[in-house]
Amino acid sequence: MNYVFDAPDKVMVGVRGEVGNRLFLLQARQGRRLVIIKCEKMQLAALAEWLGQVLNDFARGPGHLPDDFTLEPEYEVDFAVGDISIAVDEDEQYIEVTFESMDDEDDLELTLSKEWAGGLAIAIRLLVEQGRPPCPLCEGPLDPKGHDCPRTNGHRPPIR
Repeated sequence: MNYVFDAPDKVMVGVRGEVGNRLFLLQARQGRRLVIIKCEKMQLAALAEWLGQVLNDFARGPGHLPDDFTLEPEYEVDFAVGDISIAVDEDEQYIEVTFESMDDEDDLELTLSKEWAGGLAIAIRLLVEQGRPPCPLCEGPLDPKGHDCPRTNGHRPPIR
């Protein structure tokens, strides 16, 4: 199914579960329609980085960044994301983000104003930073139970 949200009322991002075992969700609402997609943490982190880079090229102007990105009550996930693509319209000052499902049967097209894109990038960054800290050597997530860093090649005890 192809979900097209050309003027979303709200875009939300959040997690379910404990640190180290979290389910990352993105929800989009336009009118009565709600789509919920499952994303990987690194997909969302890359999206936030790209949105930030794109927004640096846009002209600055008045605009209030949305600040409520809280997930709505849990519903069933519509699909898991495979690929994410971004298209930019610099003249109209909007960004179109397309989330394609892993099986290529579903996709969600979100048209975001620069305000929504900026707020979403900030919300994603904050969400990602709430997770496990990265290892200073390999940048993999540090686990409270221990971390066997591949950069130590087994010659040092795991970082704890």
